[in-house]
Formats: sequence, structure tokens, C-alpha cells
Amino acid sequence: MSKSALKKYLSSLKKRELEIQILDLYERFPQVKTFYDFAFNPKEDKLIGDAKARISNEYFPRKRKRPRARRSVAQKFIRKFSTLGMDPYLLADLMLYNLETAQRFSAVRKVNEAFYKSMLRSYSEAVSHVILHSLENEFQNRMDHIYAQVREQDWGFADEFERIHSTTTLKEL
Repeated sequence: MSKSALKKYLSSLKKRELEIQILDLYERFPQVKTFYDFAFNPKEDKLIGDAKARISNEYFPRKRKRPRARRSVAQKFIRKFSTLGMDPYLLADLMLYNLETAQRFSAVRKVNEAFYKSMLRSYSEAVSHVILHSLENEFQNRMDHIYAQVREQDWGFADEFERIHSTTTLKEL
């Protein structure tokens, strides 16, 4: 069904019929429930705090011995929060927190090339997000520190990190 056909259908419904359909969607689809829960009571700080705790637990687990260090955990949160329309500043903070946590992990544990490639993708996405939302002034120091750690820890794909990082510093010239 096209958007225009949906608009025409919705405009033909009476208010009570529309309410019933929305309630039905709310009960049937968890995504609709999540959207409305967020729209009317966002609690963004709590959601970010919970996400940061889960990301930290991936690298520095409290209950199990071995860290999993999965990028996908952070990516799920980032996608979910982006879809919900979370404040871009908070989303950028979470993206950079993920990278900072991964760097603390790689400073004490040996990691493989796939880890570096995955973090390169995360860094690229974070930088793109920061630039897209004009948040360079707020996050430039953190991005600089992340890039400095890439060099200091001798991460793989350092040249690619440098290329991406240079896109944030060009605006200062």
C-alpha cells in the first residue's frame, strides 16, 4: 500500500476506529509499543546508561570469565536509538563510548584483525554521525583521543582511521 493510499484510508476512518487500529498495532507489534513508550516517556539518559553498561559488560564482564567483545551489541543499541529518534548528541556519545571501551579492552588484551576492522567501521559511523549533526565542537576532543589511541596502540588499519579522522579536522582549517 502506498503512503497516499494509506492517508486516504486513515482519513476515511472515524476517530474511534482509528484509536482501535492504533491500539491493535500497539498490542501486536513490539516495535510499535517501543515507539510509543519512547515517544511519550523517553528516559533517554536511563536508556543510554543501560546501553553503556551492556557495552562495558561485553568487554569487561562481571559474571563470566571471558569477554565476548562483540560490536553487534553496541550496533543494536545504536540502530534502535536512531530509529526511535533519540537526541543526536546522546547517540554520538554512545558511539564514542563504544570505541573508548574497545580501546581500553585492546590495551589489556590481544585482539585480532577482525576486531580492528569492526572498530574502523564503528569509528567511521561515529564520525559521519557527528559531522551530519554538526557536533564536531562537542566531540572533537574525544575523536582526537580515540585516533591518538589508535596510533599509540598500533591498531590495524591505522591509515584508514587517519583518513576518516582527517574529515573532522578539515573543518578547522
